[in-house]
Amino acid sequence: MTKEMVLGKREPMTGERWIEFRARMPQLMESEGVWEGWYRYYDAETGDLVDQHRSRLICRIMDEDSPFPYYQTNQYFWEDGRTDFREFPAWYDNGRIWWDNDLITGWAAPMQPDDFHRTTCLNWTRRGETDLYLYEMIQHAANGIDRARTWQWFKSDKCHQRTLIDEKRVSRDWKSWTDNSPPRN
Repeated sequence: MTKEMVLGKREPMTGERWIEFRARMPQLMESEGVWEGWYRYYDAETGDLVDQHRSRLICRIMDEDSPFPYYQTNQYFWEDGRTDFREFPAWYDNGRIWWDNDLITGWAAPMQPDDFHRTTCLNWTRRGETDLYLYEMIQHAANGIDRARTWQWFKSDKCHQRTLIDEKRVSRDWKSWTDNSPPRN
């Protein structure tokens, strides 16, 4: 599917499309809530840690009539006081959610086969970095609290960096979440 085909699909989802979205994306439904953890970036060649920071992700399943049924806010906090907050609205089409914003373009879909419905695969590219692409795997634990994510960064078709992310769900109630202070993990 071309990007041009996907970009035209941002109408509000109602009725059968909403039911299909919820049924075909069980891993995404399990992601709803507030997650806190650590992002750790490693050089793929040396294995050296090159950066790390705390994180909070607010993962929302929006109302049925929203053109963006999934909406994620990422909050990053470094030990030196730096912060970075990013917004990722996504729409649903053809069994995937799709992003296209100022930072990234890409998709997420359930890993098949996964009999336990705990794994999601993502692929995205960064704007302005045409030779860079990334694959991510999100793995939910059966306890509904822990998850781990792995990013494989490819630049000019060579893996140059890996990101390991460990997170815990701190709330399922994202609608009531108001805390933007650094996580205490």
